[in-house]
Amino acid sequence: MQATGTTHNSSRLTSYIMLGLFLGIAAGYACNRLAPTAADASVIAGYFSIGSDVFLRMIKMIIAPLVFATIVSGIASLGSSGGAVGRIAFKSLAWFITASLISLLVGLLLASLIQPGHGLGLALPDARATTNVQTASLTLKDFASHVFPTSVVQAMAGNEVLQILVFSIFFGFALSSLKSSLAKTIAASIDELVPIMLRFTDYVMRFAPLGVFAAMASVITTQGLGVLVTYGKFVSAFYAALVVLWIIIIGAGTIVLGGSMAALLKFLRQPMAIAFSTSSSEAAFPKMIEQLIKFGVSERIAGFVLPLGYSFNLDGSMMYQTFAALFVAQAFGIEMSLTTEITMLLVLMITTKGIAGVPRASLVVVAATLPTFNLPSGGLVLLVGIDQFLDMGRTMTNVIGNGVATAVIAKWEGELVEPVAGDLDVVPAAVVG
Repeated sequence: MQATGTTHNSSRLTSYIMLGLFLGIAAGYACNRLAPTAADASVIAGYFSIGSDVFLRMIKMIIAPLVFATIVSGIASLGSSGGAVGRIAFKSLAWFITASLISLLVGLLLASLIQPGHGLGLALPDARATTNVQTASLTLKDFASHVFPTSVVQAMAGNEVLQILVFSIFFGFALSSLKSSLAKTIAASIDELVPIMLRFTDYVMRFAPLGVFAAMASVITTQGLGVLVTYGKFVSAFYAALVVLWIIIIGAGTIVLGGSMAALLKFLRQPMAIAFSTSSSEAAFPKMIEQLIKFGVSERIAGFVLPLGYSFNLDGSMMYQTFAALFVAQAFGIEMSLTTEITMLLVLMITTKGIAGVPRASLVVVAATLPTFNLPSGGLVLLVGIDQFLDMGRTMTNVIGNGVATAVIAKWEGELVEPVAGDLDVVPAAVVG
């Protein structure tokens, strides 16, 4: 009886989230049409954004304790040996690097095939035009030093997932190496913190339909739906490329997970809807942890692989970067040789690993890439206005990629308890135990 009730509640929440999405589009469209001026539309959008800002703040307050608790609990349960952690990290990074290369290649091939920048029908900006997108933080040196926190309090306050991950790993190993009764008590307390944070997440997610509604209404009020018509070829080509990438990711997951892949996608529906409507991976993170554990992934795998993936496995964002760079080249009539395109792909493989925590990371990477390959920096102006709509798709793709990657690693490690049909929203007893 409890299983039925839980499944019903989860399905109802998903329905409410989708309802909030469509109502937000309708409300935003109406406000955009009725607002006398663009300034008035911006004011109205500001009122809508109050709801989305509050929801995102509620989500962000969960992330740090959730990441800390799941990682420390998982490492403490593995014991003081680092062999298991090293093995999981190696498998995860191997998957992430392969997925990144495929994502970049898909963007490169499809942008070359579809040619979304040709016949754009827009007045091109000055090739030397600039935007306010900052690229100074996009260096390997800054990324390497940024990985290690100077203060764990500051890292948690800023929701720096990679820094929290590093601190939690060291803390988990230190805790598991001590055999005192106090250390065991602390470990047990942190174990108990995980289900508390998951329940906390469940409470916060009940506000998701309102947050989704407010986020969509705010965007459509200011941008309108007309911008989608103007950039119709580019947007449709980009989403077609995303669909191809989804097929590849899901196909690769099916090879490992078999028939469980369909169940995994059902569990990922809510975080996917949240990521799409809010354009925020952070907003989807707590629900991702919860849903992956419900699917049968052990807490220690979910708590370790998912934060790592949030920094190194951004499939949608990766694909967008090659796609966007070729779009700019095509719009300005610049031919890029195959050698140059391959070189750009390899450069992006390295530089994109430094974008964790960078605001509007995908635009930042494109802004840094354009001058490197003698492409007009003014091309970024073509992307800024439509970026919100593109960000929705690539953020949802990041969620799919990380969800599949985490489940695959769990399967390889023998730490996946596959859900029983009909009980898709019940945490498997073996995982809890």
